[in-house]
Amino acid sequence: MTIKLLAIGKTDDKELKSLIEGYAKRLSFYINFQLDIIPDIKNAKNLSESQQKQKEGELILEKINNTDVLVLLDENGKQYDSLAFSEYLQKQMNSGIKQLVFVIGGPYGFSDDVYNKSNGKLSLSKMTFSHQMIRLFFIEQLYRGFTILKNEPYHHR
Repeated sequence: MTIKLLAIGKTDDKELKSLIEGYAKRLSFYINFQLDIIPDIKNAKNLSESQQKQKEGELILEKINNTDVLVLLDENGKQYDSLAFSEYLQKQMNSGIKQLVFVIGGPYGFSDDVYNKSNGKLSLSKMTFSHQMIRLFFIEQLYRGFTILKNEPYHHR
């Protein structure tokens, strides 16, 4: 199985980018992982919230295959602790899917088309974080999940 993380906009902070790359590299020892960055919408300041969500949604859906399992990182999604998230990952791998795609949307969330195409929603917290920080938090949780599955000492129980 491949896990792909789709995100809107580049990571500007060099230190944050370095941490993201570090965890992505660690994660690659466990699973085929891809971070796919969708460029920011040009002239977004001239668009309404719904127009921006629609344009971002079109770009997201272009990156999704019909066989992909699409999970949105959304504030209204299901929350897991790290152990339960590792079990979720194991179930996805056991199901035989080829690609599990997680998506971090733009600042206004997702278009209705993206919500309709999704197979689920996941929330990392009830708090709001920057889209760049969420990348790091999510990739770290993926890494933590796989170390839990392998009974490695990264996660302390």
